Amino acid sequence: MALENLRIASRRSQLAMVQTEWVRDELIKAHSGMEISIEAMATQGDKILDVALAKIGDKGLFTKELEAQMLVNRADIAVHSLKDLPTNLPEGLMLGCVTEREDPADALVMHAKNKDKTLATLPEGSVVGTSSLRRLAQLRHHYPHLTFKDVRGNVITRLEKLDSGQFDCLILAAAGLGRLGLGDRIHELIAPSISLHAVGQGALGIECRDGDAEVLASIKVLEHRPTALRCLAERAFLRTLEGGCQVPIGVNSRFDDEGMLVLTGMVASLDGLQLIRDEVRGSVDDPEAIGNQLAELLRSQGAGEILAKIFAEARPEA
Repeated sequence: MALENLRIASRRSQLAMVQTEWVRDELIKAHSGMEISIEAMATQGDKILDVALAKIGDKGLFTKELEAQMLVNRADIAVHSLKDLPTNLPEGLMLGCVTEREDPADALVMHAKNKDKTLATLPEGSVVGTSSLRRLAQLRHHYPHLTFKDVRGNVITRLEKLDSGQFDCLILAAAGLGRLGLGDRIHELIAPSISLHAVGQGALGIECRDGDAEVLASIKVLEHRPTALRCLAERAFLRTLEGGCQVPIGVNSRFDDEGMLVLTGMVASLDGLQLIRDEVRGSVDDPEAIGNQLAELLRSQGAGEILAKIFAEARPEA
């Protein structure tokens, strides 16, 4: 029997609220009569907008405040963009549900003056806005003629900065633009051969208290098993490499014609000069083993040394 009342913790950004309201509406459809309330709040990552994300540190940057509400029983679940949810969760909490994934690709959004250009044909020195070290490293590798500049703020704020001429283009998640009804701003989707996406990108993760059987049963109706399997492999890959959201680690996952799970992974140096990429495939019966295997494969090719240098240089200031 589903719960009669459910309390959701959410970030208060426009995208976060769109995602949380979608979860609320889908749960109400599935559980007739359920009453759901949303408590929206700002997280550390929402409040600190004048410092690059990598300089802040990323353990729970967009999730810690939401998790605190569950741990003191002021919320039953929290809705996250799965790419923002650390792979190691606080004691007492668990990833209870993964929703069906939207397109996980990175998207290029151009300033109007560059509407006839691509990343490859932008003039040397054109300014690309991104707050992601993963995107930065891969694009530097493929397009060393471009200049990259950190951009913070929510999606709407970033687009306003682009339109005002501060940037020649932005790199954003296609899924976020789509959920905000801004899919028409996508100039092109960046191919996986150029930019592997973030772990969990395009999916929503619903976090809950570990062992809260009633809540878990209520939210499981939104679980999309194929997405969950892919994301379990991706998250295991990231966890084994001891990486966080703000490291140049990218992935792509898919099922092949034989039903095997294929996981591609990448680790790069910040300057893009070193980029290690490989893939493994395995049975969907143990997706985390696939992620672990790929992580060890990249480590054997030098990924550990690349990440160690990045961690040393990008350690948050005291």
